[in-house]
Formats: sequence, C-alpha cells, structure tokens
Amino acid sequence: MAKKKFIAIAGNIGAGKTELTTFLCKRYGLTPFFEPNDQNPYLEDFYRDMKIWAFRSQIFFLTHKFRLHRKLEQVPGTALQDRTIYEDAEIFAKNLHRQRFIDKRDFGTYWELYQSVSAALQPPDLMIYLQCPVRTLKQRIRLRGRVMERELPTSYLSRLSALYEEWFNGYKLSPVLVLPTDKLDYLTDLVDRVDLFRQIERHL
Repeated sequence: MAKKKFIAIAGNIGAGKTELTTFLCKRYGLTPFFEPNDQNPYLEDFYRDMKIWAFRSQIFFLTHKFRLHRKLEQVPGTALQDRTIYEDAEIFAKNLHRQRFIDKRDFGTYWELYQSVSAALQPPDLMIYLQCPVRTLKQRIRLRGRVMERELPTSYLSRLSALYEEWFNGYKLSPVLVLPTDKLDYLTDLVDRVDLFRQIERHL
C-alpha cells in the first residue's frame, strides 16, 4: 500500500464508521480524516429547529468537507475519510429538502454549489459502504450517548437509510465494498477480520 490511495467510509449515523476508520488506520498506518461535527457552530441550533438552521448547517458542512477533501489529497500515503462530501449532499441535504426544512430555492443554490465542488475533487479509490438496519443504529446511538443524537426519531434514520440505498444504486465514481456491520465483528472475530483485510487489499 505504498502508492497513495484514498479510501472513503460511508454509512448512516451509528453504522460504525469511526470504529472502522480507527481500526483500519491502526492496521495499515493510514492517515484518518474525521467529520468536523464538533466545529459546526450551527449543529446544536439545527437539532433544536431544523427548518431555521438546516440550510446554514449544510453550507457549513459542504464548505468544511471540501476543505478537508482537498487536504487529504495533499497528504503522502493513503488517506481514510470518515463520511464524505457526497453523503452531505446526496443523503443529508437531500433529506432535509424532501422534508421541507430546506426550500426549493435554497436547495437549488446548494445543489449547484455541490456539483461544482464535487467535480473539482479526486474521487475515492475505494468506497466502503456500511449497511446497518435501523434497529441496530438506534441501539448504538443510545449506547454511545451523544446528547444531540439521543432524540433522533426512528423515521429520520429510516429516511436516511433509504437515501443511502438510493445513492449507492447509482454510485459510479469508484469501486464499492459493502459491509453489513450488524453481522460482522471484525474487532474481535479473527475470521471476519481476515476476510475484511482480504477484501480491502483486493481493491487496493
């Protein structure tokens, strides 16, 4: 894995992206890039009133994810990203628009900006998609205890899951490795771990 590569990990809230990112970085000595949730000054307001703050919050994520993506293109060696700029637009912003938290005019402006930004970026060499049923997502979200996520309704997670499936059905930018994380235990099960390494190394 000496040649520079870009691996992206995509999946719904609670699917296990951060755990897999940390695990693979330790295994292969990769450079991790995590989602800038803690830096978003709109996020707490967004969870309180999505209609007022949705557009501003998504513009923040798009701007900072673009900057993060450009940064990972410059680092030597292989970079691993926990949630991509594509998900911000194709899943989260689109969901907010469909729920009418972002109106048609604002979403049109956002989408035009996203298309311009994404066209300028290097796509991943491998996209790892973590599939996970909503019931398991709810359990994991409850266990990790993040205050802003605690009250997320099941319907919200279900809509996101449907959008993830819709997106990946048409995703063509790179090879995709689909991992059903409710059935895999690569952290403690040696067989699952070896199989995971084999699949990733086949793509790289």
